[in-house]
Amino acid sequence: MYQQIAWTVTLFLVFLIALAFAFVYGESGRLKEYGPIQKKGYKIRKYYFIGVLAVMAVVSGMTLTKLPYHHQHGVSANELKVIEVKGFQFGWELSNEEFVVGEPIEFRVTSKDVTHGFGLYDQNMKLIAQTQAMPEYTNSVYHTFDKPGKYKILCLEYCSVGHHVMVKEITVKDKGAN
Repeated sequence: MYQQIAWTVTLFLVFLIALAFAFVYGESGRLKEYGPIQKKGYKIRKYYFIGVLAVMAVVSGMTLTKLPYHHQHGVSANELKVIEVKGFQFGWELSNEEFVVGEPIEFRVTSKDVTHGFGLYDQNMKLIAQTQAMPEYTNSVYHTFDKPGKYKILCLEYCSVGHHVMVKEITVKDKGAN
């Protein structure tokens, strides 16, 4: 849906730019004094840019709130479950591999050897969270699972010949399940 809105707005703005070029081209063939045209052009340009900025602000406001990472700021440190993740050739080491639906999680991701890409995938192999795993540096990625099941962590950065076997499966259970 948001991609459709972005396409529509983009096409509309491209149309306005083409219209402006057509106007300039049409006026350039006429022999007139340039002063009044320049004054009119400055006036149109001022309103055009104000309109473009307004449209961009509205579209940004509508779409940025839908990004998956905006919920992390509303979670207190007591509610957040911290998971230490270490990537190594050719596997993942997690401080915990079982999670509960609705539990906010911070994955603190680092690497023991080379750079890896931490990619968290759902049951349909759709990427739901990602970050870099780098030696001597910790990146955090936040996620709250909304469905129970088996999820996978794969390496997104080619790390050598065993890169393709760098897969870890984690389990997410319902709140009431043991």
